[in-house]
Amino acid sequence: MLGAQGREEGHRFLRFITYVAIGGVAVGVAALLLALSIVRGFSREIEAKIVGFGAHVQVENLQDAPLDQAGRMQRDIAEMEGVVHVAPVVTEFALLRRSSSEIEGVALWGTDALPPYLADHLLAGTASFAPDTSGRAGLVLGATLARQLDVEPGDRVTVFSMRNRGGGNAGTGTALTGRPRAKQFTVVGIYETALANFDEIYAFTSVEVARELLEYDPDQVTRLDLTLREVGPQQADAVALAVEEAYGFPVMARTIYQVFRGLFAWVNLQETIIPVVISVMIVVAAFNIVGTLLMIILEKTREIGVMASMGASRHVLRRLFLWLGLLIGTVGTGLGLGIALVLALLQQRYDLIPLPEEAYYMDTAPIELNPVDFVLVGSIALLLCVLSAYIPARFASRIEPLKVIRFS
Repeated sequence: MLGAQGREEGHRFLRFITYVAIGGVAVGVAALLLALSIVRGFSREIEAKIVGFGAHVQVENLQDAPLDQAGRMQRDIAEMEGVVHVAPVVTEFALLRRSSSEIEGVALWGTDALPPYLADHLLAGTASFAPDTSGRAGLVLGATLARQLDVEPGDRVTVFSMRNRGGGNAGTGTALTGRPRAKQFTVVGIYETALANFDEIYAFTSVEVARELLEYDPDQVTRLDLTLREVGPQQADAVALAVEEAYGFPVMARTIYQVFRGLFAWVNLQETIIPVVISVMIVVAAFNIVGTLLMIILEKTREIGVMASMGASRHVLRRLFLWLGLLIGTVGTGLGLGIALVLALLQQRYDLIPLPEEAYYMDTAPIELNPVDFVLVGSIALLLCVLSAYIPARFASRIEPLKVIRFS
């Protein structure tokens, strides 16, 4: 009776450690998939935000001067392979005044139309730069800047430009000397991207108004922003190189990945480190499988000996434990894939994981599900489980049946 009770306790313990092994695989797979999905989401969101401001390639003058004959360049570059849109940009630093005590330095950005990403992230107002009934041009501000100045759509502000075409360093044409020029605007919209360095600096208006205020010639721009058909560093590098080869010095083309190298390096660091760290969890789960199968072998040594004495070959015994390891891996991997998918969908719908905007440039963890990740992680997890089962399976196949039956 005591022997039967001991065997029952042993069976319960084996079931428990089997569940632990399955749970280890499931947790490792789910954690790795969620990490990959979040990192992919970060990369997508950061790139969308930055491209929303600066497109994929920026063409400007290496001598820190306006680009001449911008209209012809815009038409020619638009016909290059891979280029979808070319936007003229006139931008300079200026002073934005709400009242005598509310003044902020801004980067005035003149363009044909508010970039689509910013138009989609308007908190209030519209994206139109059309003048109001009083003839004041429209101005779209970032949310941080609007809060600092305590303005909202409909308020009147004044922009001061210190740019002096006639003086300053040779070749730059941007000396801060002479009498400042002023122009009144009406705040028509407020956008928010959670990129603090952007939301508190940039103020958008029409390119014609910016040219007039900053005293650019009618066919001059600060730079041209290129939007490409295919997104990625390689495609952007190829177009940038083609532009520089076509125009030569002093025209310079920089990809958005070069302009904001620091932000993209931060994202790449996450893409490199997080999956490596969390992959250790799957390796640990694989060692759990080794321990689990070894304990099953110790508990079932007599049964293994009986099977061997009845004609079961070493190949059959080895295959039996390999299948057992595959079963544990399959169940654990399946549970992990399901848990990751459910949690990812819940995060996408309900934003369960909040983030501090000042550190991560967004208020919730982004998720991007990629079927390739699920297939790849699942396959690797199953392969590790089978490989982990090989050592116990080899040990089981070498059990001598006569010794086991004799001393059991």
